[in-house]
Amino acid sequence: MRDMEAEKKVLLIFIQADSGVDGASLLDSASAKRGLLSVLKDSAMSNIIRRAQFAIPPLSLMILSSRNVPGVSQSICDLRFEKLPLHEHWDLAGISVQTGAVKPAFELAGFLRSRGIKVVLGGPYVTVFPDRCREHGDALVIGEADDIWEEVQRDLLAGQLKPVYRVDTYPDLAIDRPVSKSALDISSYFTTNVVQTTRGCPYSCDFCNVHVMNGHRLRHRTTASVLKEVETSLKQDKRIFFFLDDTVNANELYAEKLFTELIPYNIQWVGQATTALGEKPKLLEAFARSGCGALLIGIESLADGSNHAHQKFHNPAARQSACIRNIRDAGICVYGSFIYGLDGDTLDMPARLEEFIEETGVDVPGINLLRPIPGTAVFDRLAAEGRLIPDPDDHDAFRFSWAQEMLYVPKSVPLKQFIPSYTAMTGRVFTVPNAMKRAMKAPRLRSAVLMFNLLYVHMYSMARKDLHRQLSILD
Repeated sequence: MRDMEAEKKVLLIFIQADSGVDGASLLDSASAKRGLLSVLKDSAMSNIIRRAQFAIPPLSLMILSSRNVPGVSQSICDLRFEKLPLHEHWDLAGISVQTGAVKPAFELAGFLRSRGIKVVLGGPYVTVFPDRCREHGDALVIGEADDIWEEVQRDLLAGQLKPVYRVDTYPDLAIDRPVSKSALDISSYFTTNVVQTTRGCPYSCDFCNVHVMNGHRLRHRTTASVLKEVETSLKQDKRIFFFLDDTVNANELYAEKLFTELIPYNIQWVGQATTALGEKPKLLEAFARSGCGALLIGIESLADGSNHAHQKFHNPAARQSACIRNIRDAGICVYGSFIYGLDGDTLDMPARLEEFIEETGVDVPGINLLRPIPGTAVFDRLAAEGRLIPDPDDHDAFRFSWAQEMLYVPKSVPLKQFIPSYTAMTGRVFTVPNAMKRAMKAPRLRSAVLMFNLLYVHMYSMARKDLHRQLSILD
């Protein structure tokens, strides 16, 4: 028996979503019938996507690994790039359960427990659906674990792990909590410079779970803490920074102060913002001068009625075009995220989307299908209306899968018309010539814009095959 006073070893595990975003076609069960070249191409593209487009470290596990307790050592295992280090002894495994990776997370938890390793489950899915998770872990962490994780480690040392650790109040981000990269293999990632300055969202879009998880009140770190983290990060990794805030311009005064103070650091960064940024000249200038290269902007629908049907009121359709052009004129690339299939969308929407993309010069368009995520208001509403296609109790069916399947029945367009309209649109938007054209017109980061667009040519091609297959099954 190990001495209770001996050092305890904790393995923090990241599991990627069981999703077409990471490569494999979920509905394609007929792989054996496909040609060898097709299979090899999809496999190669999957590896490129993992290594390039999505290869940033899991910030949540970086935060936990930075909460140190004497007598406990922590390591991160990112299953995108490495195998479980089962040749070593582990006293505890921590798994962050993402919606979209529930089944593999539970399977892994069961495997580890069968080997005598205690398992703590946390993350978004555990916080929203703890009762579905209790039997799969020795302990659950419900809520943001920034501070309570030290208590978990102390209880591990004492041999008194509790079944539930519940965070009753959101962590105060004004308290400085330095984030370390010491548990990462820096070479595995496109960049390890991932920074979060705020949490929470003042909006209530019914298809989003950010306000469900992190609350409506916007909390933010001190600018001094963020600047110190950027300075420290640059000593280890001089690559591009990802600001992972869900809306980096949500608090305009804070954002303007922070990014003005970041100008002397001479970094390049990308993040997520709303179209409202295009109407704030001083803030837009601060973004551009501080090194902002690209922003993901959630445009969703071009029809106010469709956005309003999903409780999104902060980007009036009449102002979207001018806002996007202003952002690009400031030298910032725009990843425009659209959703086709919102309540209120009709068959004229694809033509409007294509015209908007062409008119505004959106550098990387992403045209998504509505994904009803368990725990969101739209999921509950569609379930009550009988419009969900899979069983609402089968949460694994509602993974994020890059528009490779319809999960619900649109309100205004029959499925037999909706799917062909969507696939025809993506077939026109995502072509190699369009990818080249967007890269040539991009205000900066042209190689990255080209890479994203070429990847999307491939990914949307996969999605079209799967959607047509689904349509034939529904017939």
